[in-house]
Amino acid sequence: MATGCARLEAAGYLLVVVTNQPDVARGTQTRAVVEAMHRQMQTALPQIARVEVCWHAGADRGDPCDCHKPEPGMVLRAAKALGVDLARSFLVGDRWRDVDCGHRSGCWTVFIDRHYSETLRERPDWTVESFGQAVEVIMQAEAAAAPL
Repeated sequence: MATGCARLEAAGYLLVVVTNQPDVARGTQTRAVVEAMHRQMQTALPQIARVEVCWHAGADRGDPCDCHKPEPGMVLRAAKALGVDLARSFLVGDRWRDVDCGHRSGCWTVFIDRHYSETLRERPDWTVESFGQAVEVIMQAEAAAAPL
């Protein structure tokens, strides 16, 4: 993962993590533990420019918001703060909520198929088997200037 992140950063991409953390609102995890995990992730992957977190339980748990994926709030906040052109951006994820969030945000979507027992609701722009393959897709799209 570190090599892929470094390649993307070297190509000029800003790396942003957008993550639902509903366990905090549900009371099964503390915010301090999640924040410690994020600090550890950013230490291991210094290419990460920003981490956006949704702390809400989610609309399906009676805690609706504009940021719990598939809603685009986290992506829109990061784009505004960092001056990111979402039409030239990619959202990489392994759940249907990631794909839907990417589409709602105006990003290209790369779905890492981990063969979970869930059905995609929207079709991703690309489907791959690993983060390394996702990086390759992004680099090839950049090199070909397509579909961008």
